[in-house]
Amino acid sequence: MNNKLSTLILIITPFFFACSGSVKNENKNKASASALSLHVDDEKYIPIDTKQSVVTWKGASLMGSNSHTGYVYLSQGELMIEKGQLVGGTIEVDMNTIEDKDHGRDNNLVKHLKDPDFFEVNKFPFATIAITKVTSLNADDKEITGNLTIKGITHPVTFTAKIAVKNGIIEATGKLIIDRTKWDVRYKSQKFYDLVANQAISDDIEFHIKVVTKP
Repeated sequence: MNNKLSTLILIITPFFFACSGSVKNENKNKASASALSLHVDDEKYIPIDTKQSVVTWKGASLMGSNSHTGYVYLSQGELMIEKGQLVGGTIEVDMNTIEDKDHGRDNNLVKHLKDPDFFEVNKFPFATIAITKVTSLNADDKEITGNLTIKGITHPVTFTAKIAVKNGIIEATGKLIIDRTKWDVRYKSQKFYDLVANQAISDDIEFHIKVVTKP
């Protein structure tokens, strides 16, 4: 992602203007930094860069002996910034972009995840999370509370995320673990089926979320 970030270019004046030029350049650089800071502070809604943002998912058997991981991508979204701090936002996930760990989409695993046994993507092509509250834990870590909608069902969720701002770009990374059965994803759950442990799938799904805003 670093090659996407803006680079500050220093303009060096000729040697014989060094004394006066360095003062001017210093003032210019301070003004540029101040303008950038004001831009971040004053911006209320900042769109998400869907090419840089991704959700990594992980599901496993109840015993943990067998697991699957993969990716799913954001279709749109924005973060709400007030006085340089994250205060809200909305993220939309395109469930049709579900991939396995090798970025494969046309295989039995992915097809099954899109079926009614899991996310019923034909009927519910998008999942969303709307941030309702952000609490600072320290300089970098925030507690995010929001409403997560999957398969048309909405429940509140809370998770911790790291927020970084650099060159006017905001990057947020966090881990969210949900009980899938709350969103009617019941396939091989012991809550609804009489299964021995080695046949059951854990009710927990783990999401590693990376959200990057556009410059």
